[in-house]
Amino acid sequence: MPYVDGFVLAVPKANLDAYKAMATQASEVWMEHGALSYVECVGDNTPVGEVTSFPRAVLAKDDEVVVFAWATYDSREKRDEVMAKVMADPRMDYQPDKLPFDGTRMIFGGFEAMIIR
Repeated sequence: MPYVDGFVLAVPKANLDAYKAMATQASEVWMEHGALSYVECVGDNTPVGEVTSFPRAVLAKDDEVVVFAWATYDSREKRDEVMAKVMADPRMDYQPDKLPFDGTRMIFGGFEAMIIR
């Protein structure tokens, strides 16, 4: 079963084009270094829940949209190999104060696939 890295973050609507450009470049880097797939999705129906929700999870503000993204790999070992290469790639040298979103509110983690149809 594949291994998946998942990401959820809030992007200011005014910065969505800049984020898309950054994510496009990131997708190229991930794929060049061995990811099986790379997907970025912009929230279209992410209501704020009473207790929890995608917007609450990333403390999204009224002028922000939630982005849900993931990359897949052959295995956890392959993911670790790809991530080491991605983080060392000079194209990924993003300075936190120059990102088109607040990276401190990004949620991310690795997951073992359980069911794939």
